[in-house]
Amino acid sequence: MAAGKSTTAEALALKLDKCVHLRGDVFRRMISSGREEMSAAPSEEAVRQLHLRYRLTAEAAKTYFDGGFSVVVQDNYYGEALPRMLRLLQGYPVEAVVLCPSLAAVKEREEKRAKTGYTGFSPEALYDAFLAETPRVGFWLDNTSLSPAQAADAILRRCAGANG
Repeated sequence: MAAGKSTTAEALALKLDKCVHLRGDVFRRMISSGREEMSAAPSEEAVRQLHLRYRLTAEAAKTYFDGGFSVVVQDNYYGEALPRMLRLLQGYPVEAVVLCPSLAAVKEREEKRAKTGYTGFSPEALYDAFLAETPRVGFWLDNTSLSPAQAADAILRRCAGANG
């Protein structure tokens, strides 16, 4: 949270022709009653809902892609959730991108945001756990000193190089 995912994903999507910016969190927000939020010690139901959100995101991404769109999927994929999501998208052209600004940048961004992402988590604990538990797959971009447009350009350069 506060890594710049939403703004960078939107900047990236706007640079592509016929593209969808698919925010995985929209599926969480669609649950009107019975929603269980993630926490440092999540309930079984919270984890089940998180996995449902990932499946729904993957299916929506594949459907949009099959409909002729490029898709920028944006969500939090911590630890084994990243390879899990990549498995859900198996058979489709996927470039995994992980935004990884410094902890100081995350804390500064969190303080300046209108919304609060760190409820039940400290930025330090989540940052350290993310780095320790998330497999190093895809393109890890330190966007500490990059604007969202600059980060989007770096992602496009990397993806063009990976595909060309």
